[in-house]
Amino acid sequence: MKNSRLISTKMASLVTLFLMVISLSANAQTAKKTMMKDCCMMKDGKMMVMKDGKTMPMEKDMVMKNGTKCMTNGECIMKDGSKMMMKNGDYMEMSGKMSTDKMKNMSSMNYTCPMHPEVSSDKPGKCSKCGMDLVKKAS
Repeated sequence: MKNSRLISTKMASLVTLFLMVISLSANAQTAKKTMMKDCCMMKDGKMMVMKDGKTMPMEKDMVMKNGTKCMTNGECIMKDGSKMMMKNGDYMEMSGKMSTDKMKNMSSMNYTCPMHPEVSSDKPGKCSKCGMDLVKKAS
């Protein structure tokens, strides 16, 4: 009698563990598809940086892989020396590829810091400024 209970308990534990692993795997695959690439962007008149799915204010000038320099005021100096000013919705990938498309995935930024609303993410996590938990935005 004890052996059959022990076997039933072990089987139930294995099935539960298996279902948890499948669930976590499916969530991880879904998150990869929706995340926007690391970039700097102009949002609401401010330069922002997206890193690992989290958006925060751009605090220092950045040099992209192709030599393009993006400054905190929105001005970009290309490798060839030409200058351009970023407009709302423009973004530049870390490779230096510029896009003038509106930021499609910014509406999916569902989590923000209660103390620092400029820090947002597409998934739960911690604020990069204060370490507080990011909370779901009110719809």
